[in-house]
Amino acid sequence: VQLVESGGGSVEAGESLRLSCEVSGYPYSSYCLGWFRQAPGKERETVAGIDDHGRTTYADFVKGRFTISHDSAKNTWYLQMSGLRPEDTAKYYCAYELMWNPVAGRCASFVRLPGAPFGHWGQGTEVTVSS
Repeated sequence: VQLVESGGGSVEAGESLRLSCEVSGYPYSSYCLGWFRQAPGKERETVAGIDDHGRTTYADFVKGRFTISHDSAKNTWYLQMSGLRPEDTAKYYCAYELMWNPVAGRCASFVRLPGAPFGHWGQGTEVTVSS
């Protein structure tokens, strides 16, 4: 399984970007996909997650501004980011993992585990938001 992110760039505050995460290889039928970010000098933080049932979870600091979606035909997940703020500046990563027993809430908990123990990560895409 390989993940490739794209869509990052430099925007001004209030503008939008859509990040893409294309998964290739042998996709899992039951999975958790997470979006994470890491700003310079800061620890990585969880942004959002989605499971194969389309159940989503978001960090409080992006609720109402960011939305995860999935195009199954393209095996691509998206992170639509609106109302961007300078504090959203970071390198954004997607990560993907098989979910055994994918009950409701399991992905939401998994993306918040310390160290985010996903087995597959993309290379990241830079997002810069200027004020």
